[in-house]
Amino acid sequence: MPVAEVPIEKWSGKVRELRLGDNGRKHVIVGGETTLPFLHFDGTIPNPPVIAIEVHDQEPSDWTPNLASAWGDALKTPVAWAKKAVEFGADIIYLYLKSAHPEEKNAGAAEAAATVSSVLEATDVPIIVIGPGIADKDNEVLVAAADAARGQRIALGNCVEKNYRTIAAAAIANGHACIAQTPIEINLAKQLNILLSDMGISPDSIMMDPTTGALGYGLEYVYSVMERLRLAALQGDAMTAMPIINSAGEETWRQKEAKFSEGVPEAWGDQQERALFWEQLTASTVLAAGSDIVVLRHPRTVEVIRSAIARLMAR
Repeated sequence: MPVAEVPIEKWSGKVRELRLGDNGRKHVIVGGETTLPFLHFDGTIPNPPVIAIEVHDQEPSDWTPNLASAWGDALKTPVAWAKKAVEFGADIIYLYLKSAHPEEKNAGAAEAAATVSSVLEATDVPIIVIGPGIADKDNEVLVAAADAARGQRIALGNCVEKNYRTIAAAAIANGHACIAQTPIEINLAKQLNILLSDMGISPDSIMMDPTTGALGYGLEYVYSVMERLRLAALQGDAMTAMPIINSAGEETWRQKEAKFSEGVPEAWGDQQERALFWEQLTASTVLAAGSDIVVLRHPRTVEVIRSAIARLMAR
């Protein structure tokens, strides 16, 4: 009998590679794919997706007991937390400057610089620094973070339409990368990449955060937009060819399915196992859609997702 020929896609484009970490620090390279996620027979995937673990600059007050207990006293300081994250297998530290939010401690530039410096000194993996999500405060603390990490090749986020100029300028001056965050829409993502490029940021220093919706909260729509971004990149659109980062942990653990054990249907089952499943399924879905960096919270999820990536990368 004749052997059926396997159809192979021939893509003209490629996802850009982006490197984090420098000056003797361990480095991570993401991107570089010439095929859709994990379709090794269609092209090359030189760099596997990596795991970032979320670390805050203050002890969280809104985490569920089972999530907080997985970290114990490490949550009390960002240095202890970051060290523990490395022990749990973080490829990248995702440092969230939450205390800078006006409704938290309203911490300023000096505190941000000190926190970034201490985490860099205490760990040897690359870091991503995320502001509190208020444009003026993001500008203040991310500029300070960029200065404190000069030469270390970190990523600064999030660049949004309201504040990208200031953050981009700080990234250029200090040799860092930027995270371009947009609502879940392909044209908005492309437009912000163009604006950052026009500012002078190299396309090799931009990653996209298309916004992540957890399981049951827009995950299917997120998947479709990420898929369209990847298809556009592989078809040769240079302004959609940046690596993608997704905050699966944060989006999962703020939903009722992960947080509540009372006042929910009995059929939902054990809250702890349900929450872990919610984070794991959200993370694995965005990986299948093309995520290059997935940000997680629970150590058990890190184990599961690392194993999944290894199996998906096996040829």
